[in-house]
Amino acid sequence: MAISVFLSIFTQKSRTMVATVVHVFVKPEFVEAFISATRENHENSVKETGNLRFDILQEPGNPTKFVFYEAYATEEAAAKHKETAHYMKWRDTVAPWMAQPREGVKHTLLFPENK
Repeated sequence: MAISVFLSIFTQKSRTMVATVVHVFVKPEFVEAFISATRENHENSVKETGNLRFDILQEPGNPTKFVFYEAYATEEAAAKHKETAHYMKWRDTVAPWMAQPREGVKHTLLFPENK
């Protein structure tokens, strides 16, 4: 009985939609280059299996501040994103342009429900 309950919970967790909100602060002299590199990452990320959204936002009052909203159908799909060539290229390219380390916080999507 305990094993079947564990497997049921594990299966549900592995199918839970996940969203990550990432806050990024870029050095002012790199904003345009950051936008260009991020566009390429975005265009490839939205093609990934399991990607639901990959929104990039820029704060109007502070153009060096960006927020990424990344939603994936499963934890596995979100994890695979970080193994893609386009993500690793983006990560390595923009790292020296950061004014501070980026901060990503995972959230569980409540709505819309996974179909």
